[in-house]
Amino acid sequence: MKYTELGAFLRSRRERIRPADVGLPSGPRRRVPGLRREEVAQLAGASVDYYNELERGAGSQPSEQMIAALARALRLSADERDYLYRLADRPVPVQGGAASHVHPGMLDLLGRMTSTPAQVITDLHVTLVQNPLAVALLGDQSGLRGPRASFVHRWFTEPAAREPYPEADHAAQSRAFVADLRAAAARRDARDPEAGSMIRTLLGVSPEFAALWADHDVAFRRDDRKRLRHATLGLIEVNCLNLFSEDGRQRLLWFTPAVGTESAGLLELLSVVGTQDVATTAVSPATRTAGRSPRRPR
Repeated sequence: MKYTELGAFLRSRRERIRPADVGLPSGPRRRVPGLRREEVAQLAGASVDYYNELERGAGSQPSEQMIAALARALRLSADERDYLYRLADRPVPVQGGAASHVHPGMLDLLGRMTSTPAQVITDLHVTLVQNPLAVALLGDQSGLRGPRASFVHRWFTEPAAREPYPEADHAAQSRAFVADLRAAAARRDARDPEAGSMIRTLLGVSPEFAALWADHDVAFRRDDRKRLRHATLGLIEVNCLNLFSEDGRQRLLWFTPAVGTESAGLLELLSVVGTQDVATTAVSPATRTAGRSPRRPR
């Protein structure tokens, strides 16, 4: 019965969205209200057959990642997203994790940023959704789960995470990440399990993190300047700007070229290079399956 209601709910949400709301052309021959089923499937990173089964109430139980992807594709409110999880008999995720709900307004703003790399991340640096240029610049980071979903966790536990950054910048990046994490953890409830678990893990496995944590530096990363190495375009110097959600749990992060450098031209070339250099290596086969979150909004 719940799956029948789930299908009806998905259909009702699909029919209320105009194509322009999600960056799709309306077209002169559109005969259905709202989005087509294949368009929702595309936005959510699912196969058309799989999504059709969901709307018919005949599909298998959707994964938590699939529900998160559908909620973003259909621009659901927080209450609608929670309702969808309950219809699918899945636990509603705690806000702040990899399956966090992205506010529709923030998704809309991200979708309008077509000429600059941009992504929405949590306060623990878990990537929730990226636009195509962010994927081209940074690689697809949307398919990671568990502690590895946090870039801060990967920074201190996986040497490969630091490869896009010149070695001379590593110390400053480490210090900034730790100060930002302390600020984020303090803003959360003191008993927050996600932030607490991350800090305890990093204290136990990374002497560098432990030494920096002992300095008690605290500062949100509101703006920053970074140098990033791209496989084809070389070194790109960018300003990193943040727009925080009201509760501070999410940030819209976008990259602009640093003044006085050649980065403006390099960022323009990203749209030409696309994801050829990063997508084939950064996206695991599992990420391409229907159950994963969408790599980018359309």
